[in-house]
Amino acid sequence: MLENYMEINKEVKTAIEEKKPVVALESTIISHGMPYPKNVETALEVEKIIKCMGAIPATIAILDGKIKVGLSRDEIEYLGKAKDVYKVSRRDLPFIVAKGFSGATTVASTMIISKLAGIKVFVTGGIGGVHRGAEESFDISADLQELAHTDVAVVCAGAKSILDLGLTLEYLETFGVPVVGYKTDEFPAFFTRKSGYGVDYRVDSEMELAKAIKAKWDLGLMGGIVVANPIPEEYEMDKDVIDKAIEEALKEAEEKGIKGKKVTPFLLSSVKDKTGGDSLESNIELVYNNAKVGANLAIELSKL
Repeated sequence: MLENYMEINKEVKTAIEEKKPVVALESTIISHGMPYPKNVETALEVEKIIKCMGAIPATIAILDGKIKVGLSRDEIEYLGKAKDVYKVSRRDLPFIVAKGFSGATTVASTMIISKLAGIKVFVTGGIGGVHRGAEESFDISADLQELAHTDVAVVCAGAKSILDLGLTLEYLETFGVPVVGYKTDEFPAFFTRKSGYGVDYRVDSEMELAKAIKAKWDLGLMGGIVVANPIPEEYEMDKDVIDKAIEEALKEAEEKGIKGKKVTPFLLSSVKDKTGGDSLESNIELVYNNAKVGANLAIELSKL
């Protein structure tokens, strides 16, 4: 029945069947995370990096009600330009499919589809989390519950610093999600390498990480793993600059009454404008860096 809803690109399907390394990629970053043409250029470059590292990229989206695992260049171009693409998380997935709409997948829905397709590693920019003021708004990303239940390793530059990072880490701990620092003892804050919060474990190689991931799932310990990979030093932003921009963007969002799934795209766009585009460049570079680690991780997992 799954084939009625999902179409896997031939190259990706062959790689999965032959247990070759495959890396899933989300599409919200294309439709809702960056302006055109940077979004398309970045998506294609991430795929190129993964291929050059020796793995197969699988960008995921929903087009005209069909879940697509592995997009063509034209499909990525369409997502980068189209204005009527829905932002799809877990709750949205059945309705976007049933109604025949097109949607870009978030961390949560990309994890779901990756698991359905048999892909173990997923690369993104940063995970969602507990929003600031969540003790009143209860605004908590569905990404966190997906990490608690879905067996996919998520390579990211930590959580976006527009969030409450302390509460995000507490939430992940409550649900038993390991937060692993890749060559770092400190949880990265997306645009910057440091947050002031530690990680559960540090690993210094993809092989070490792959062994721990395999052990987790072999033991029947369901759920994902956060692989926190800091932005390269040369591309990180000044903490004071980014913190000021975020505070101003949060105030602006509150004044405009922006809520729910519109909050993150608004904040990222506002921060980009307030930093003169510097935050966008940092965002792009951290995704490239995550793609390299994700490809190597997928390769090491395929050997085990």
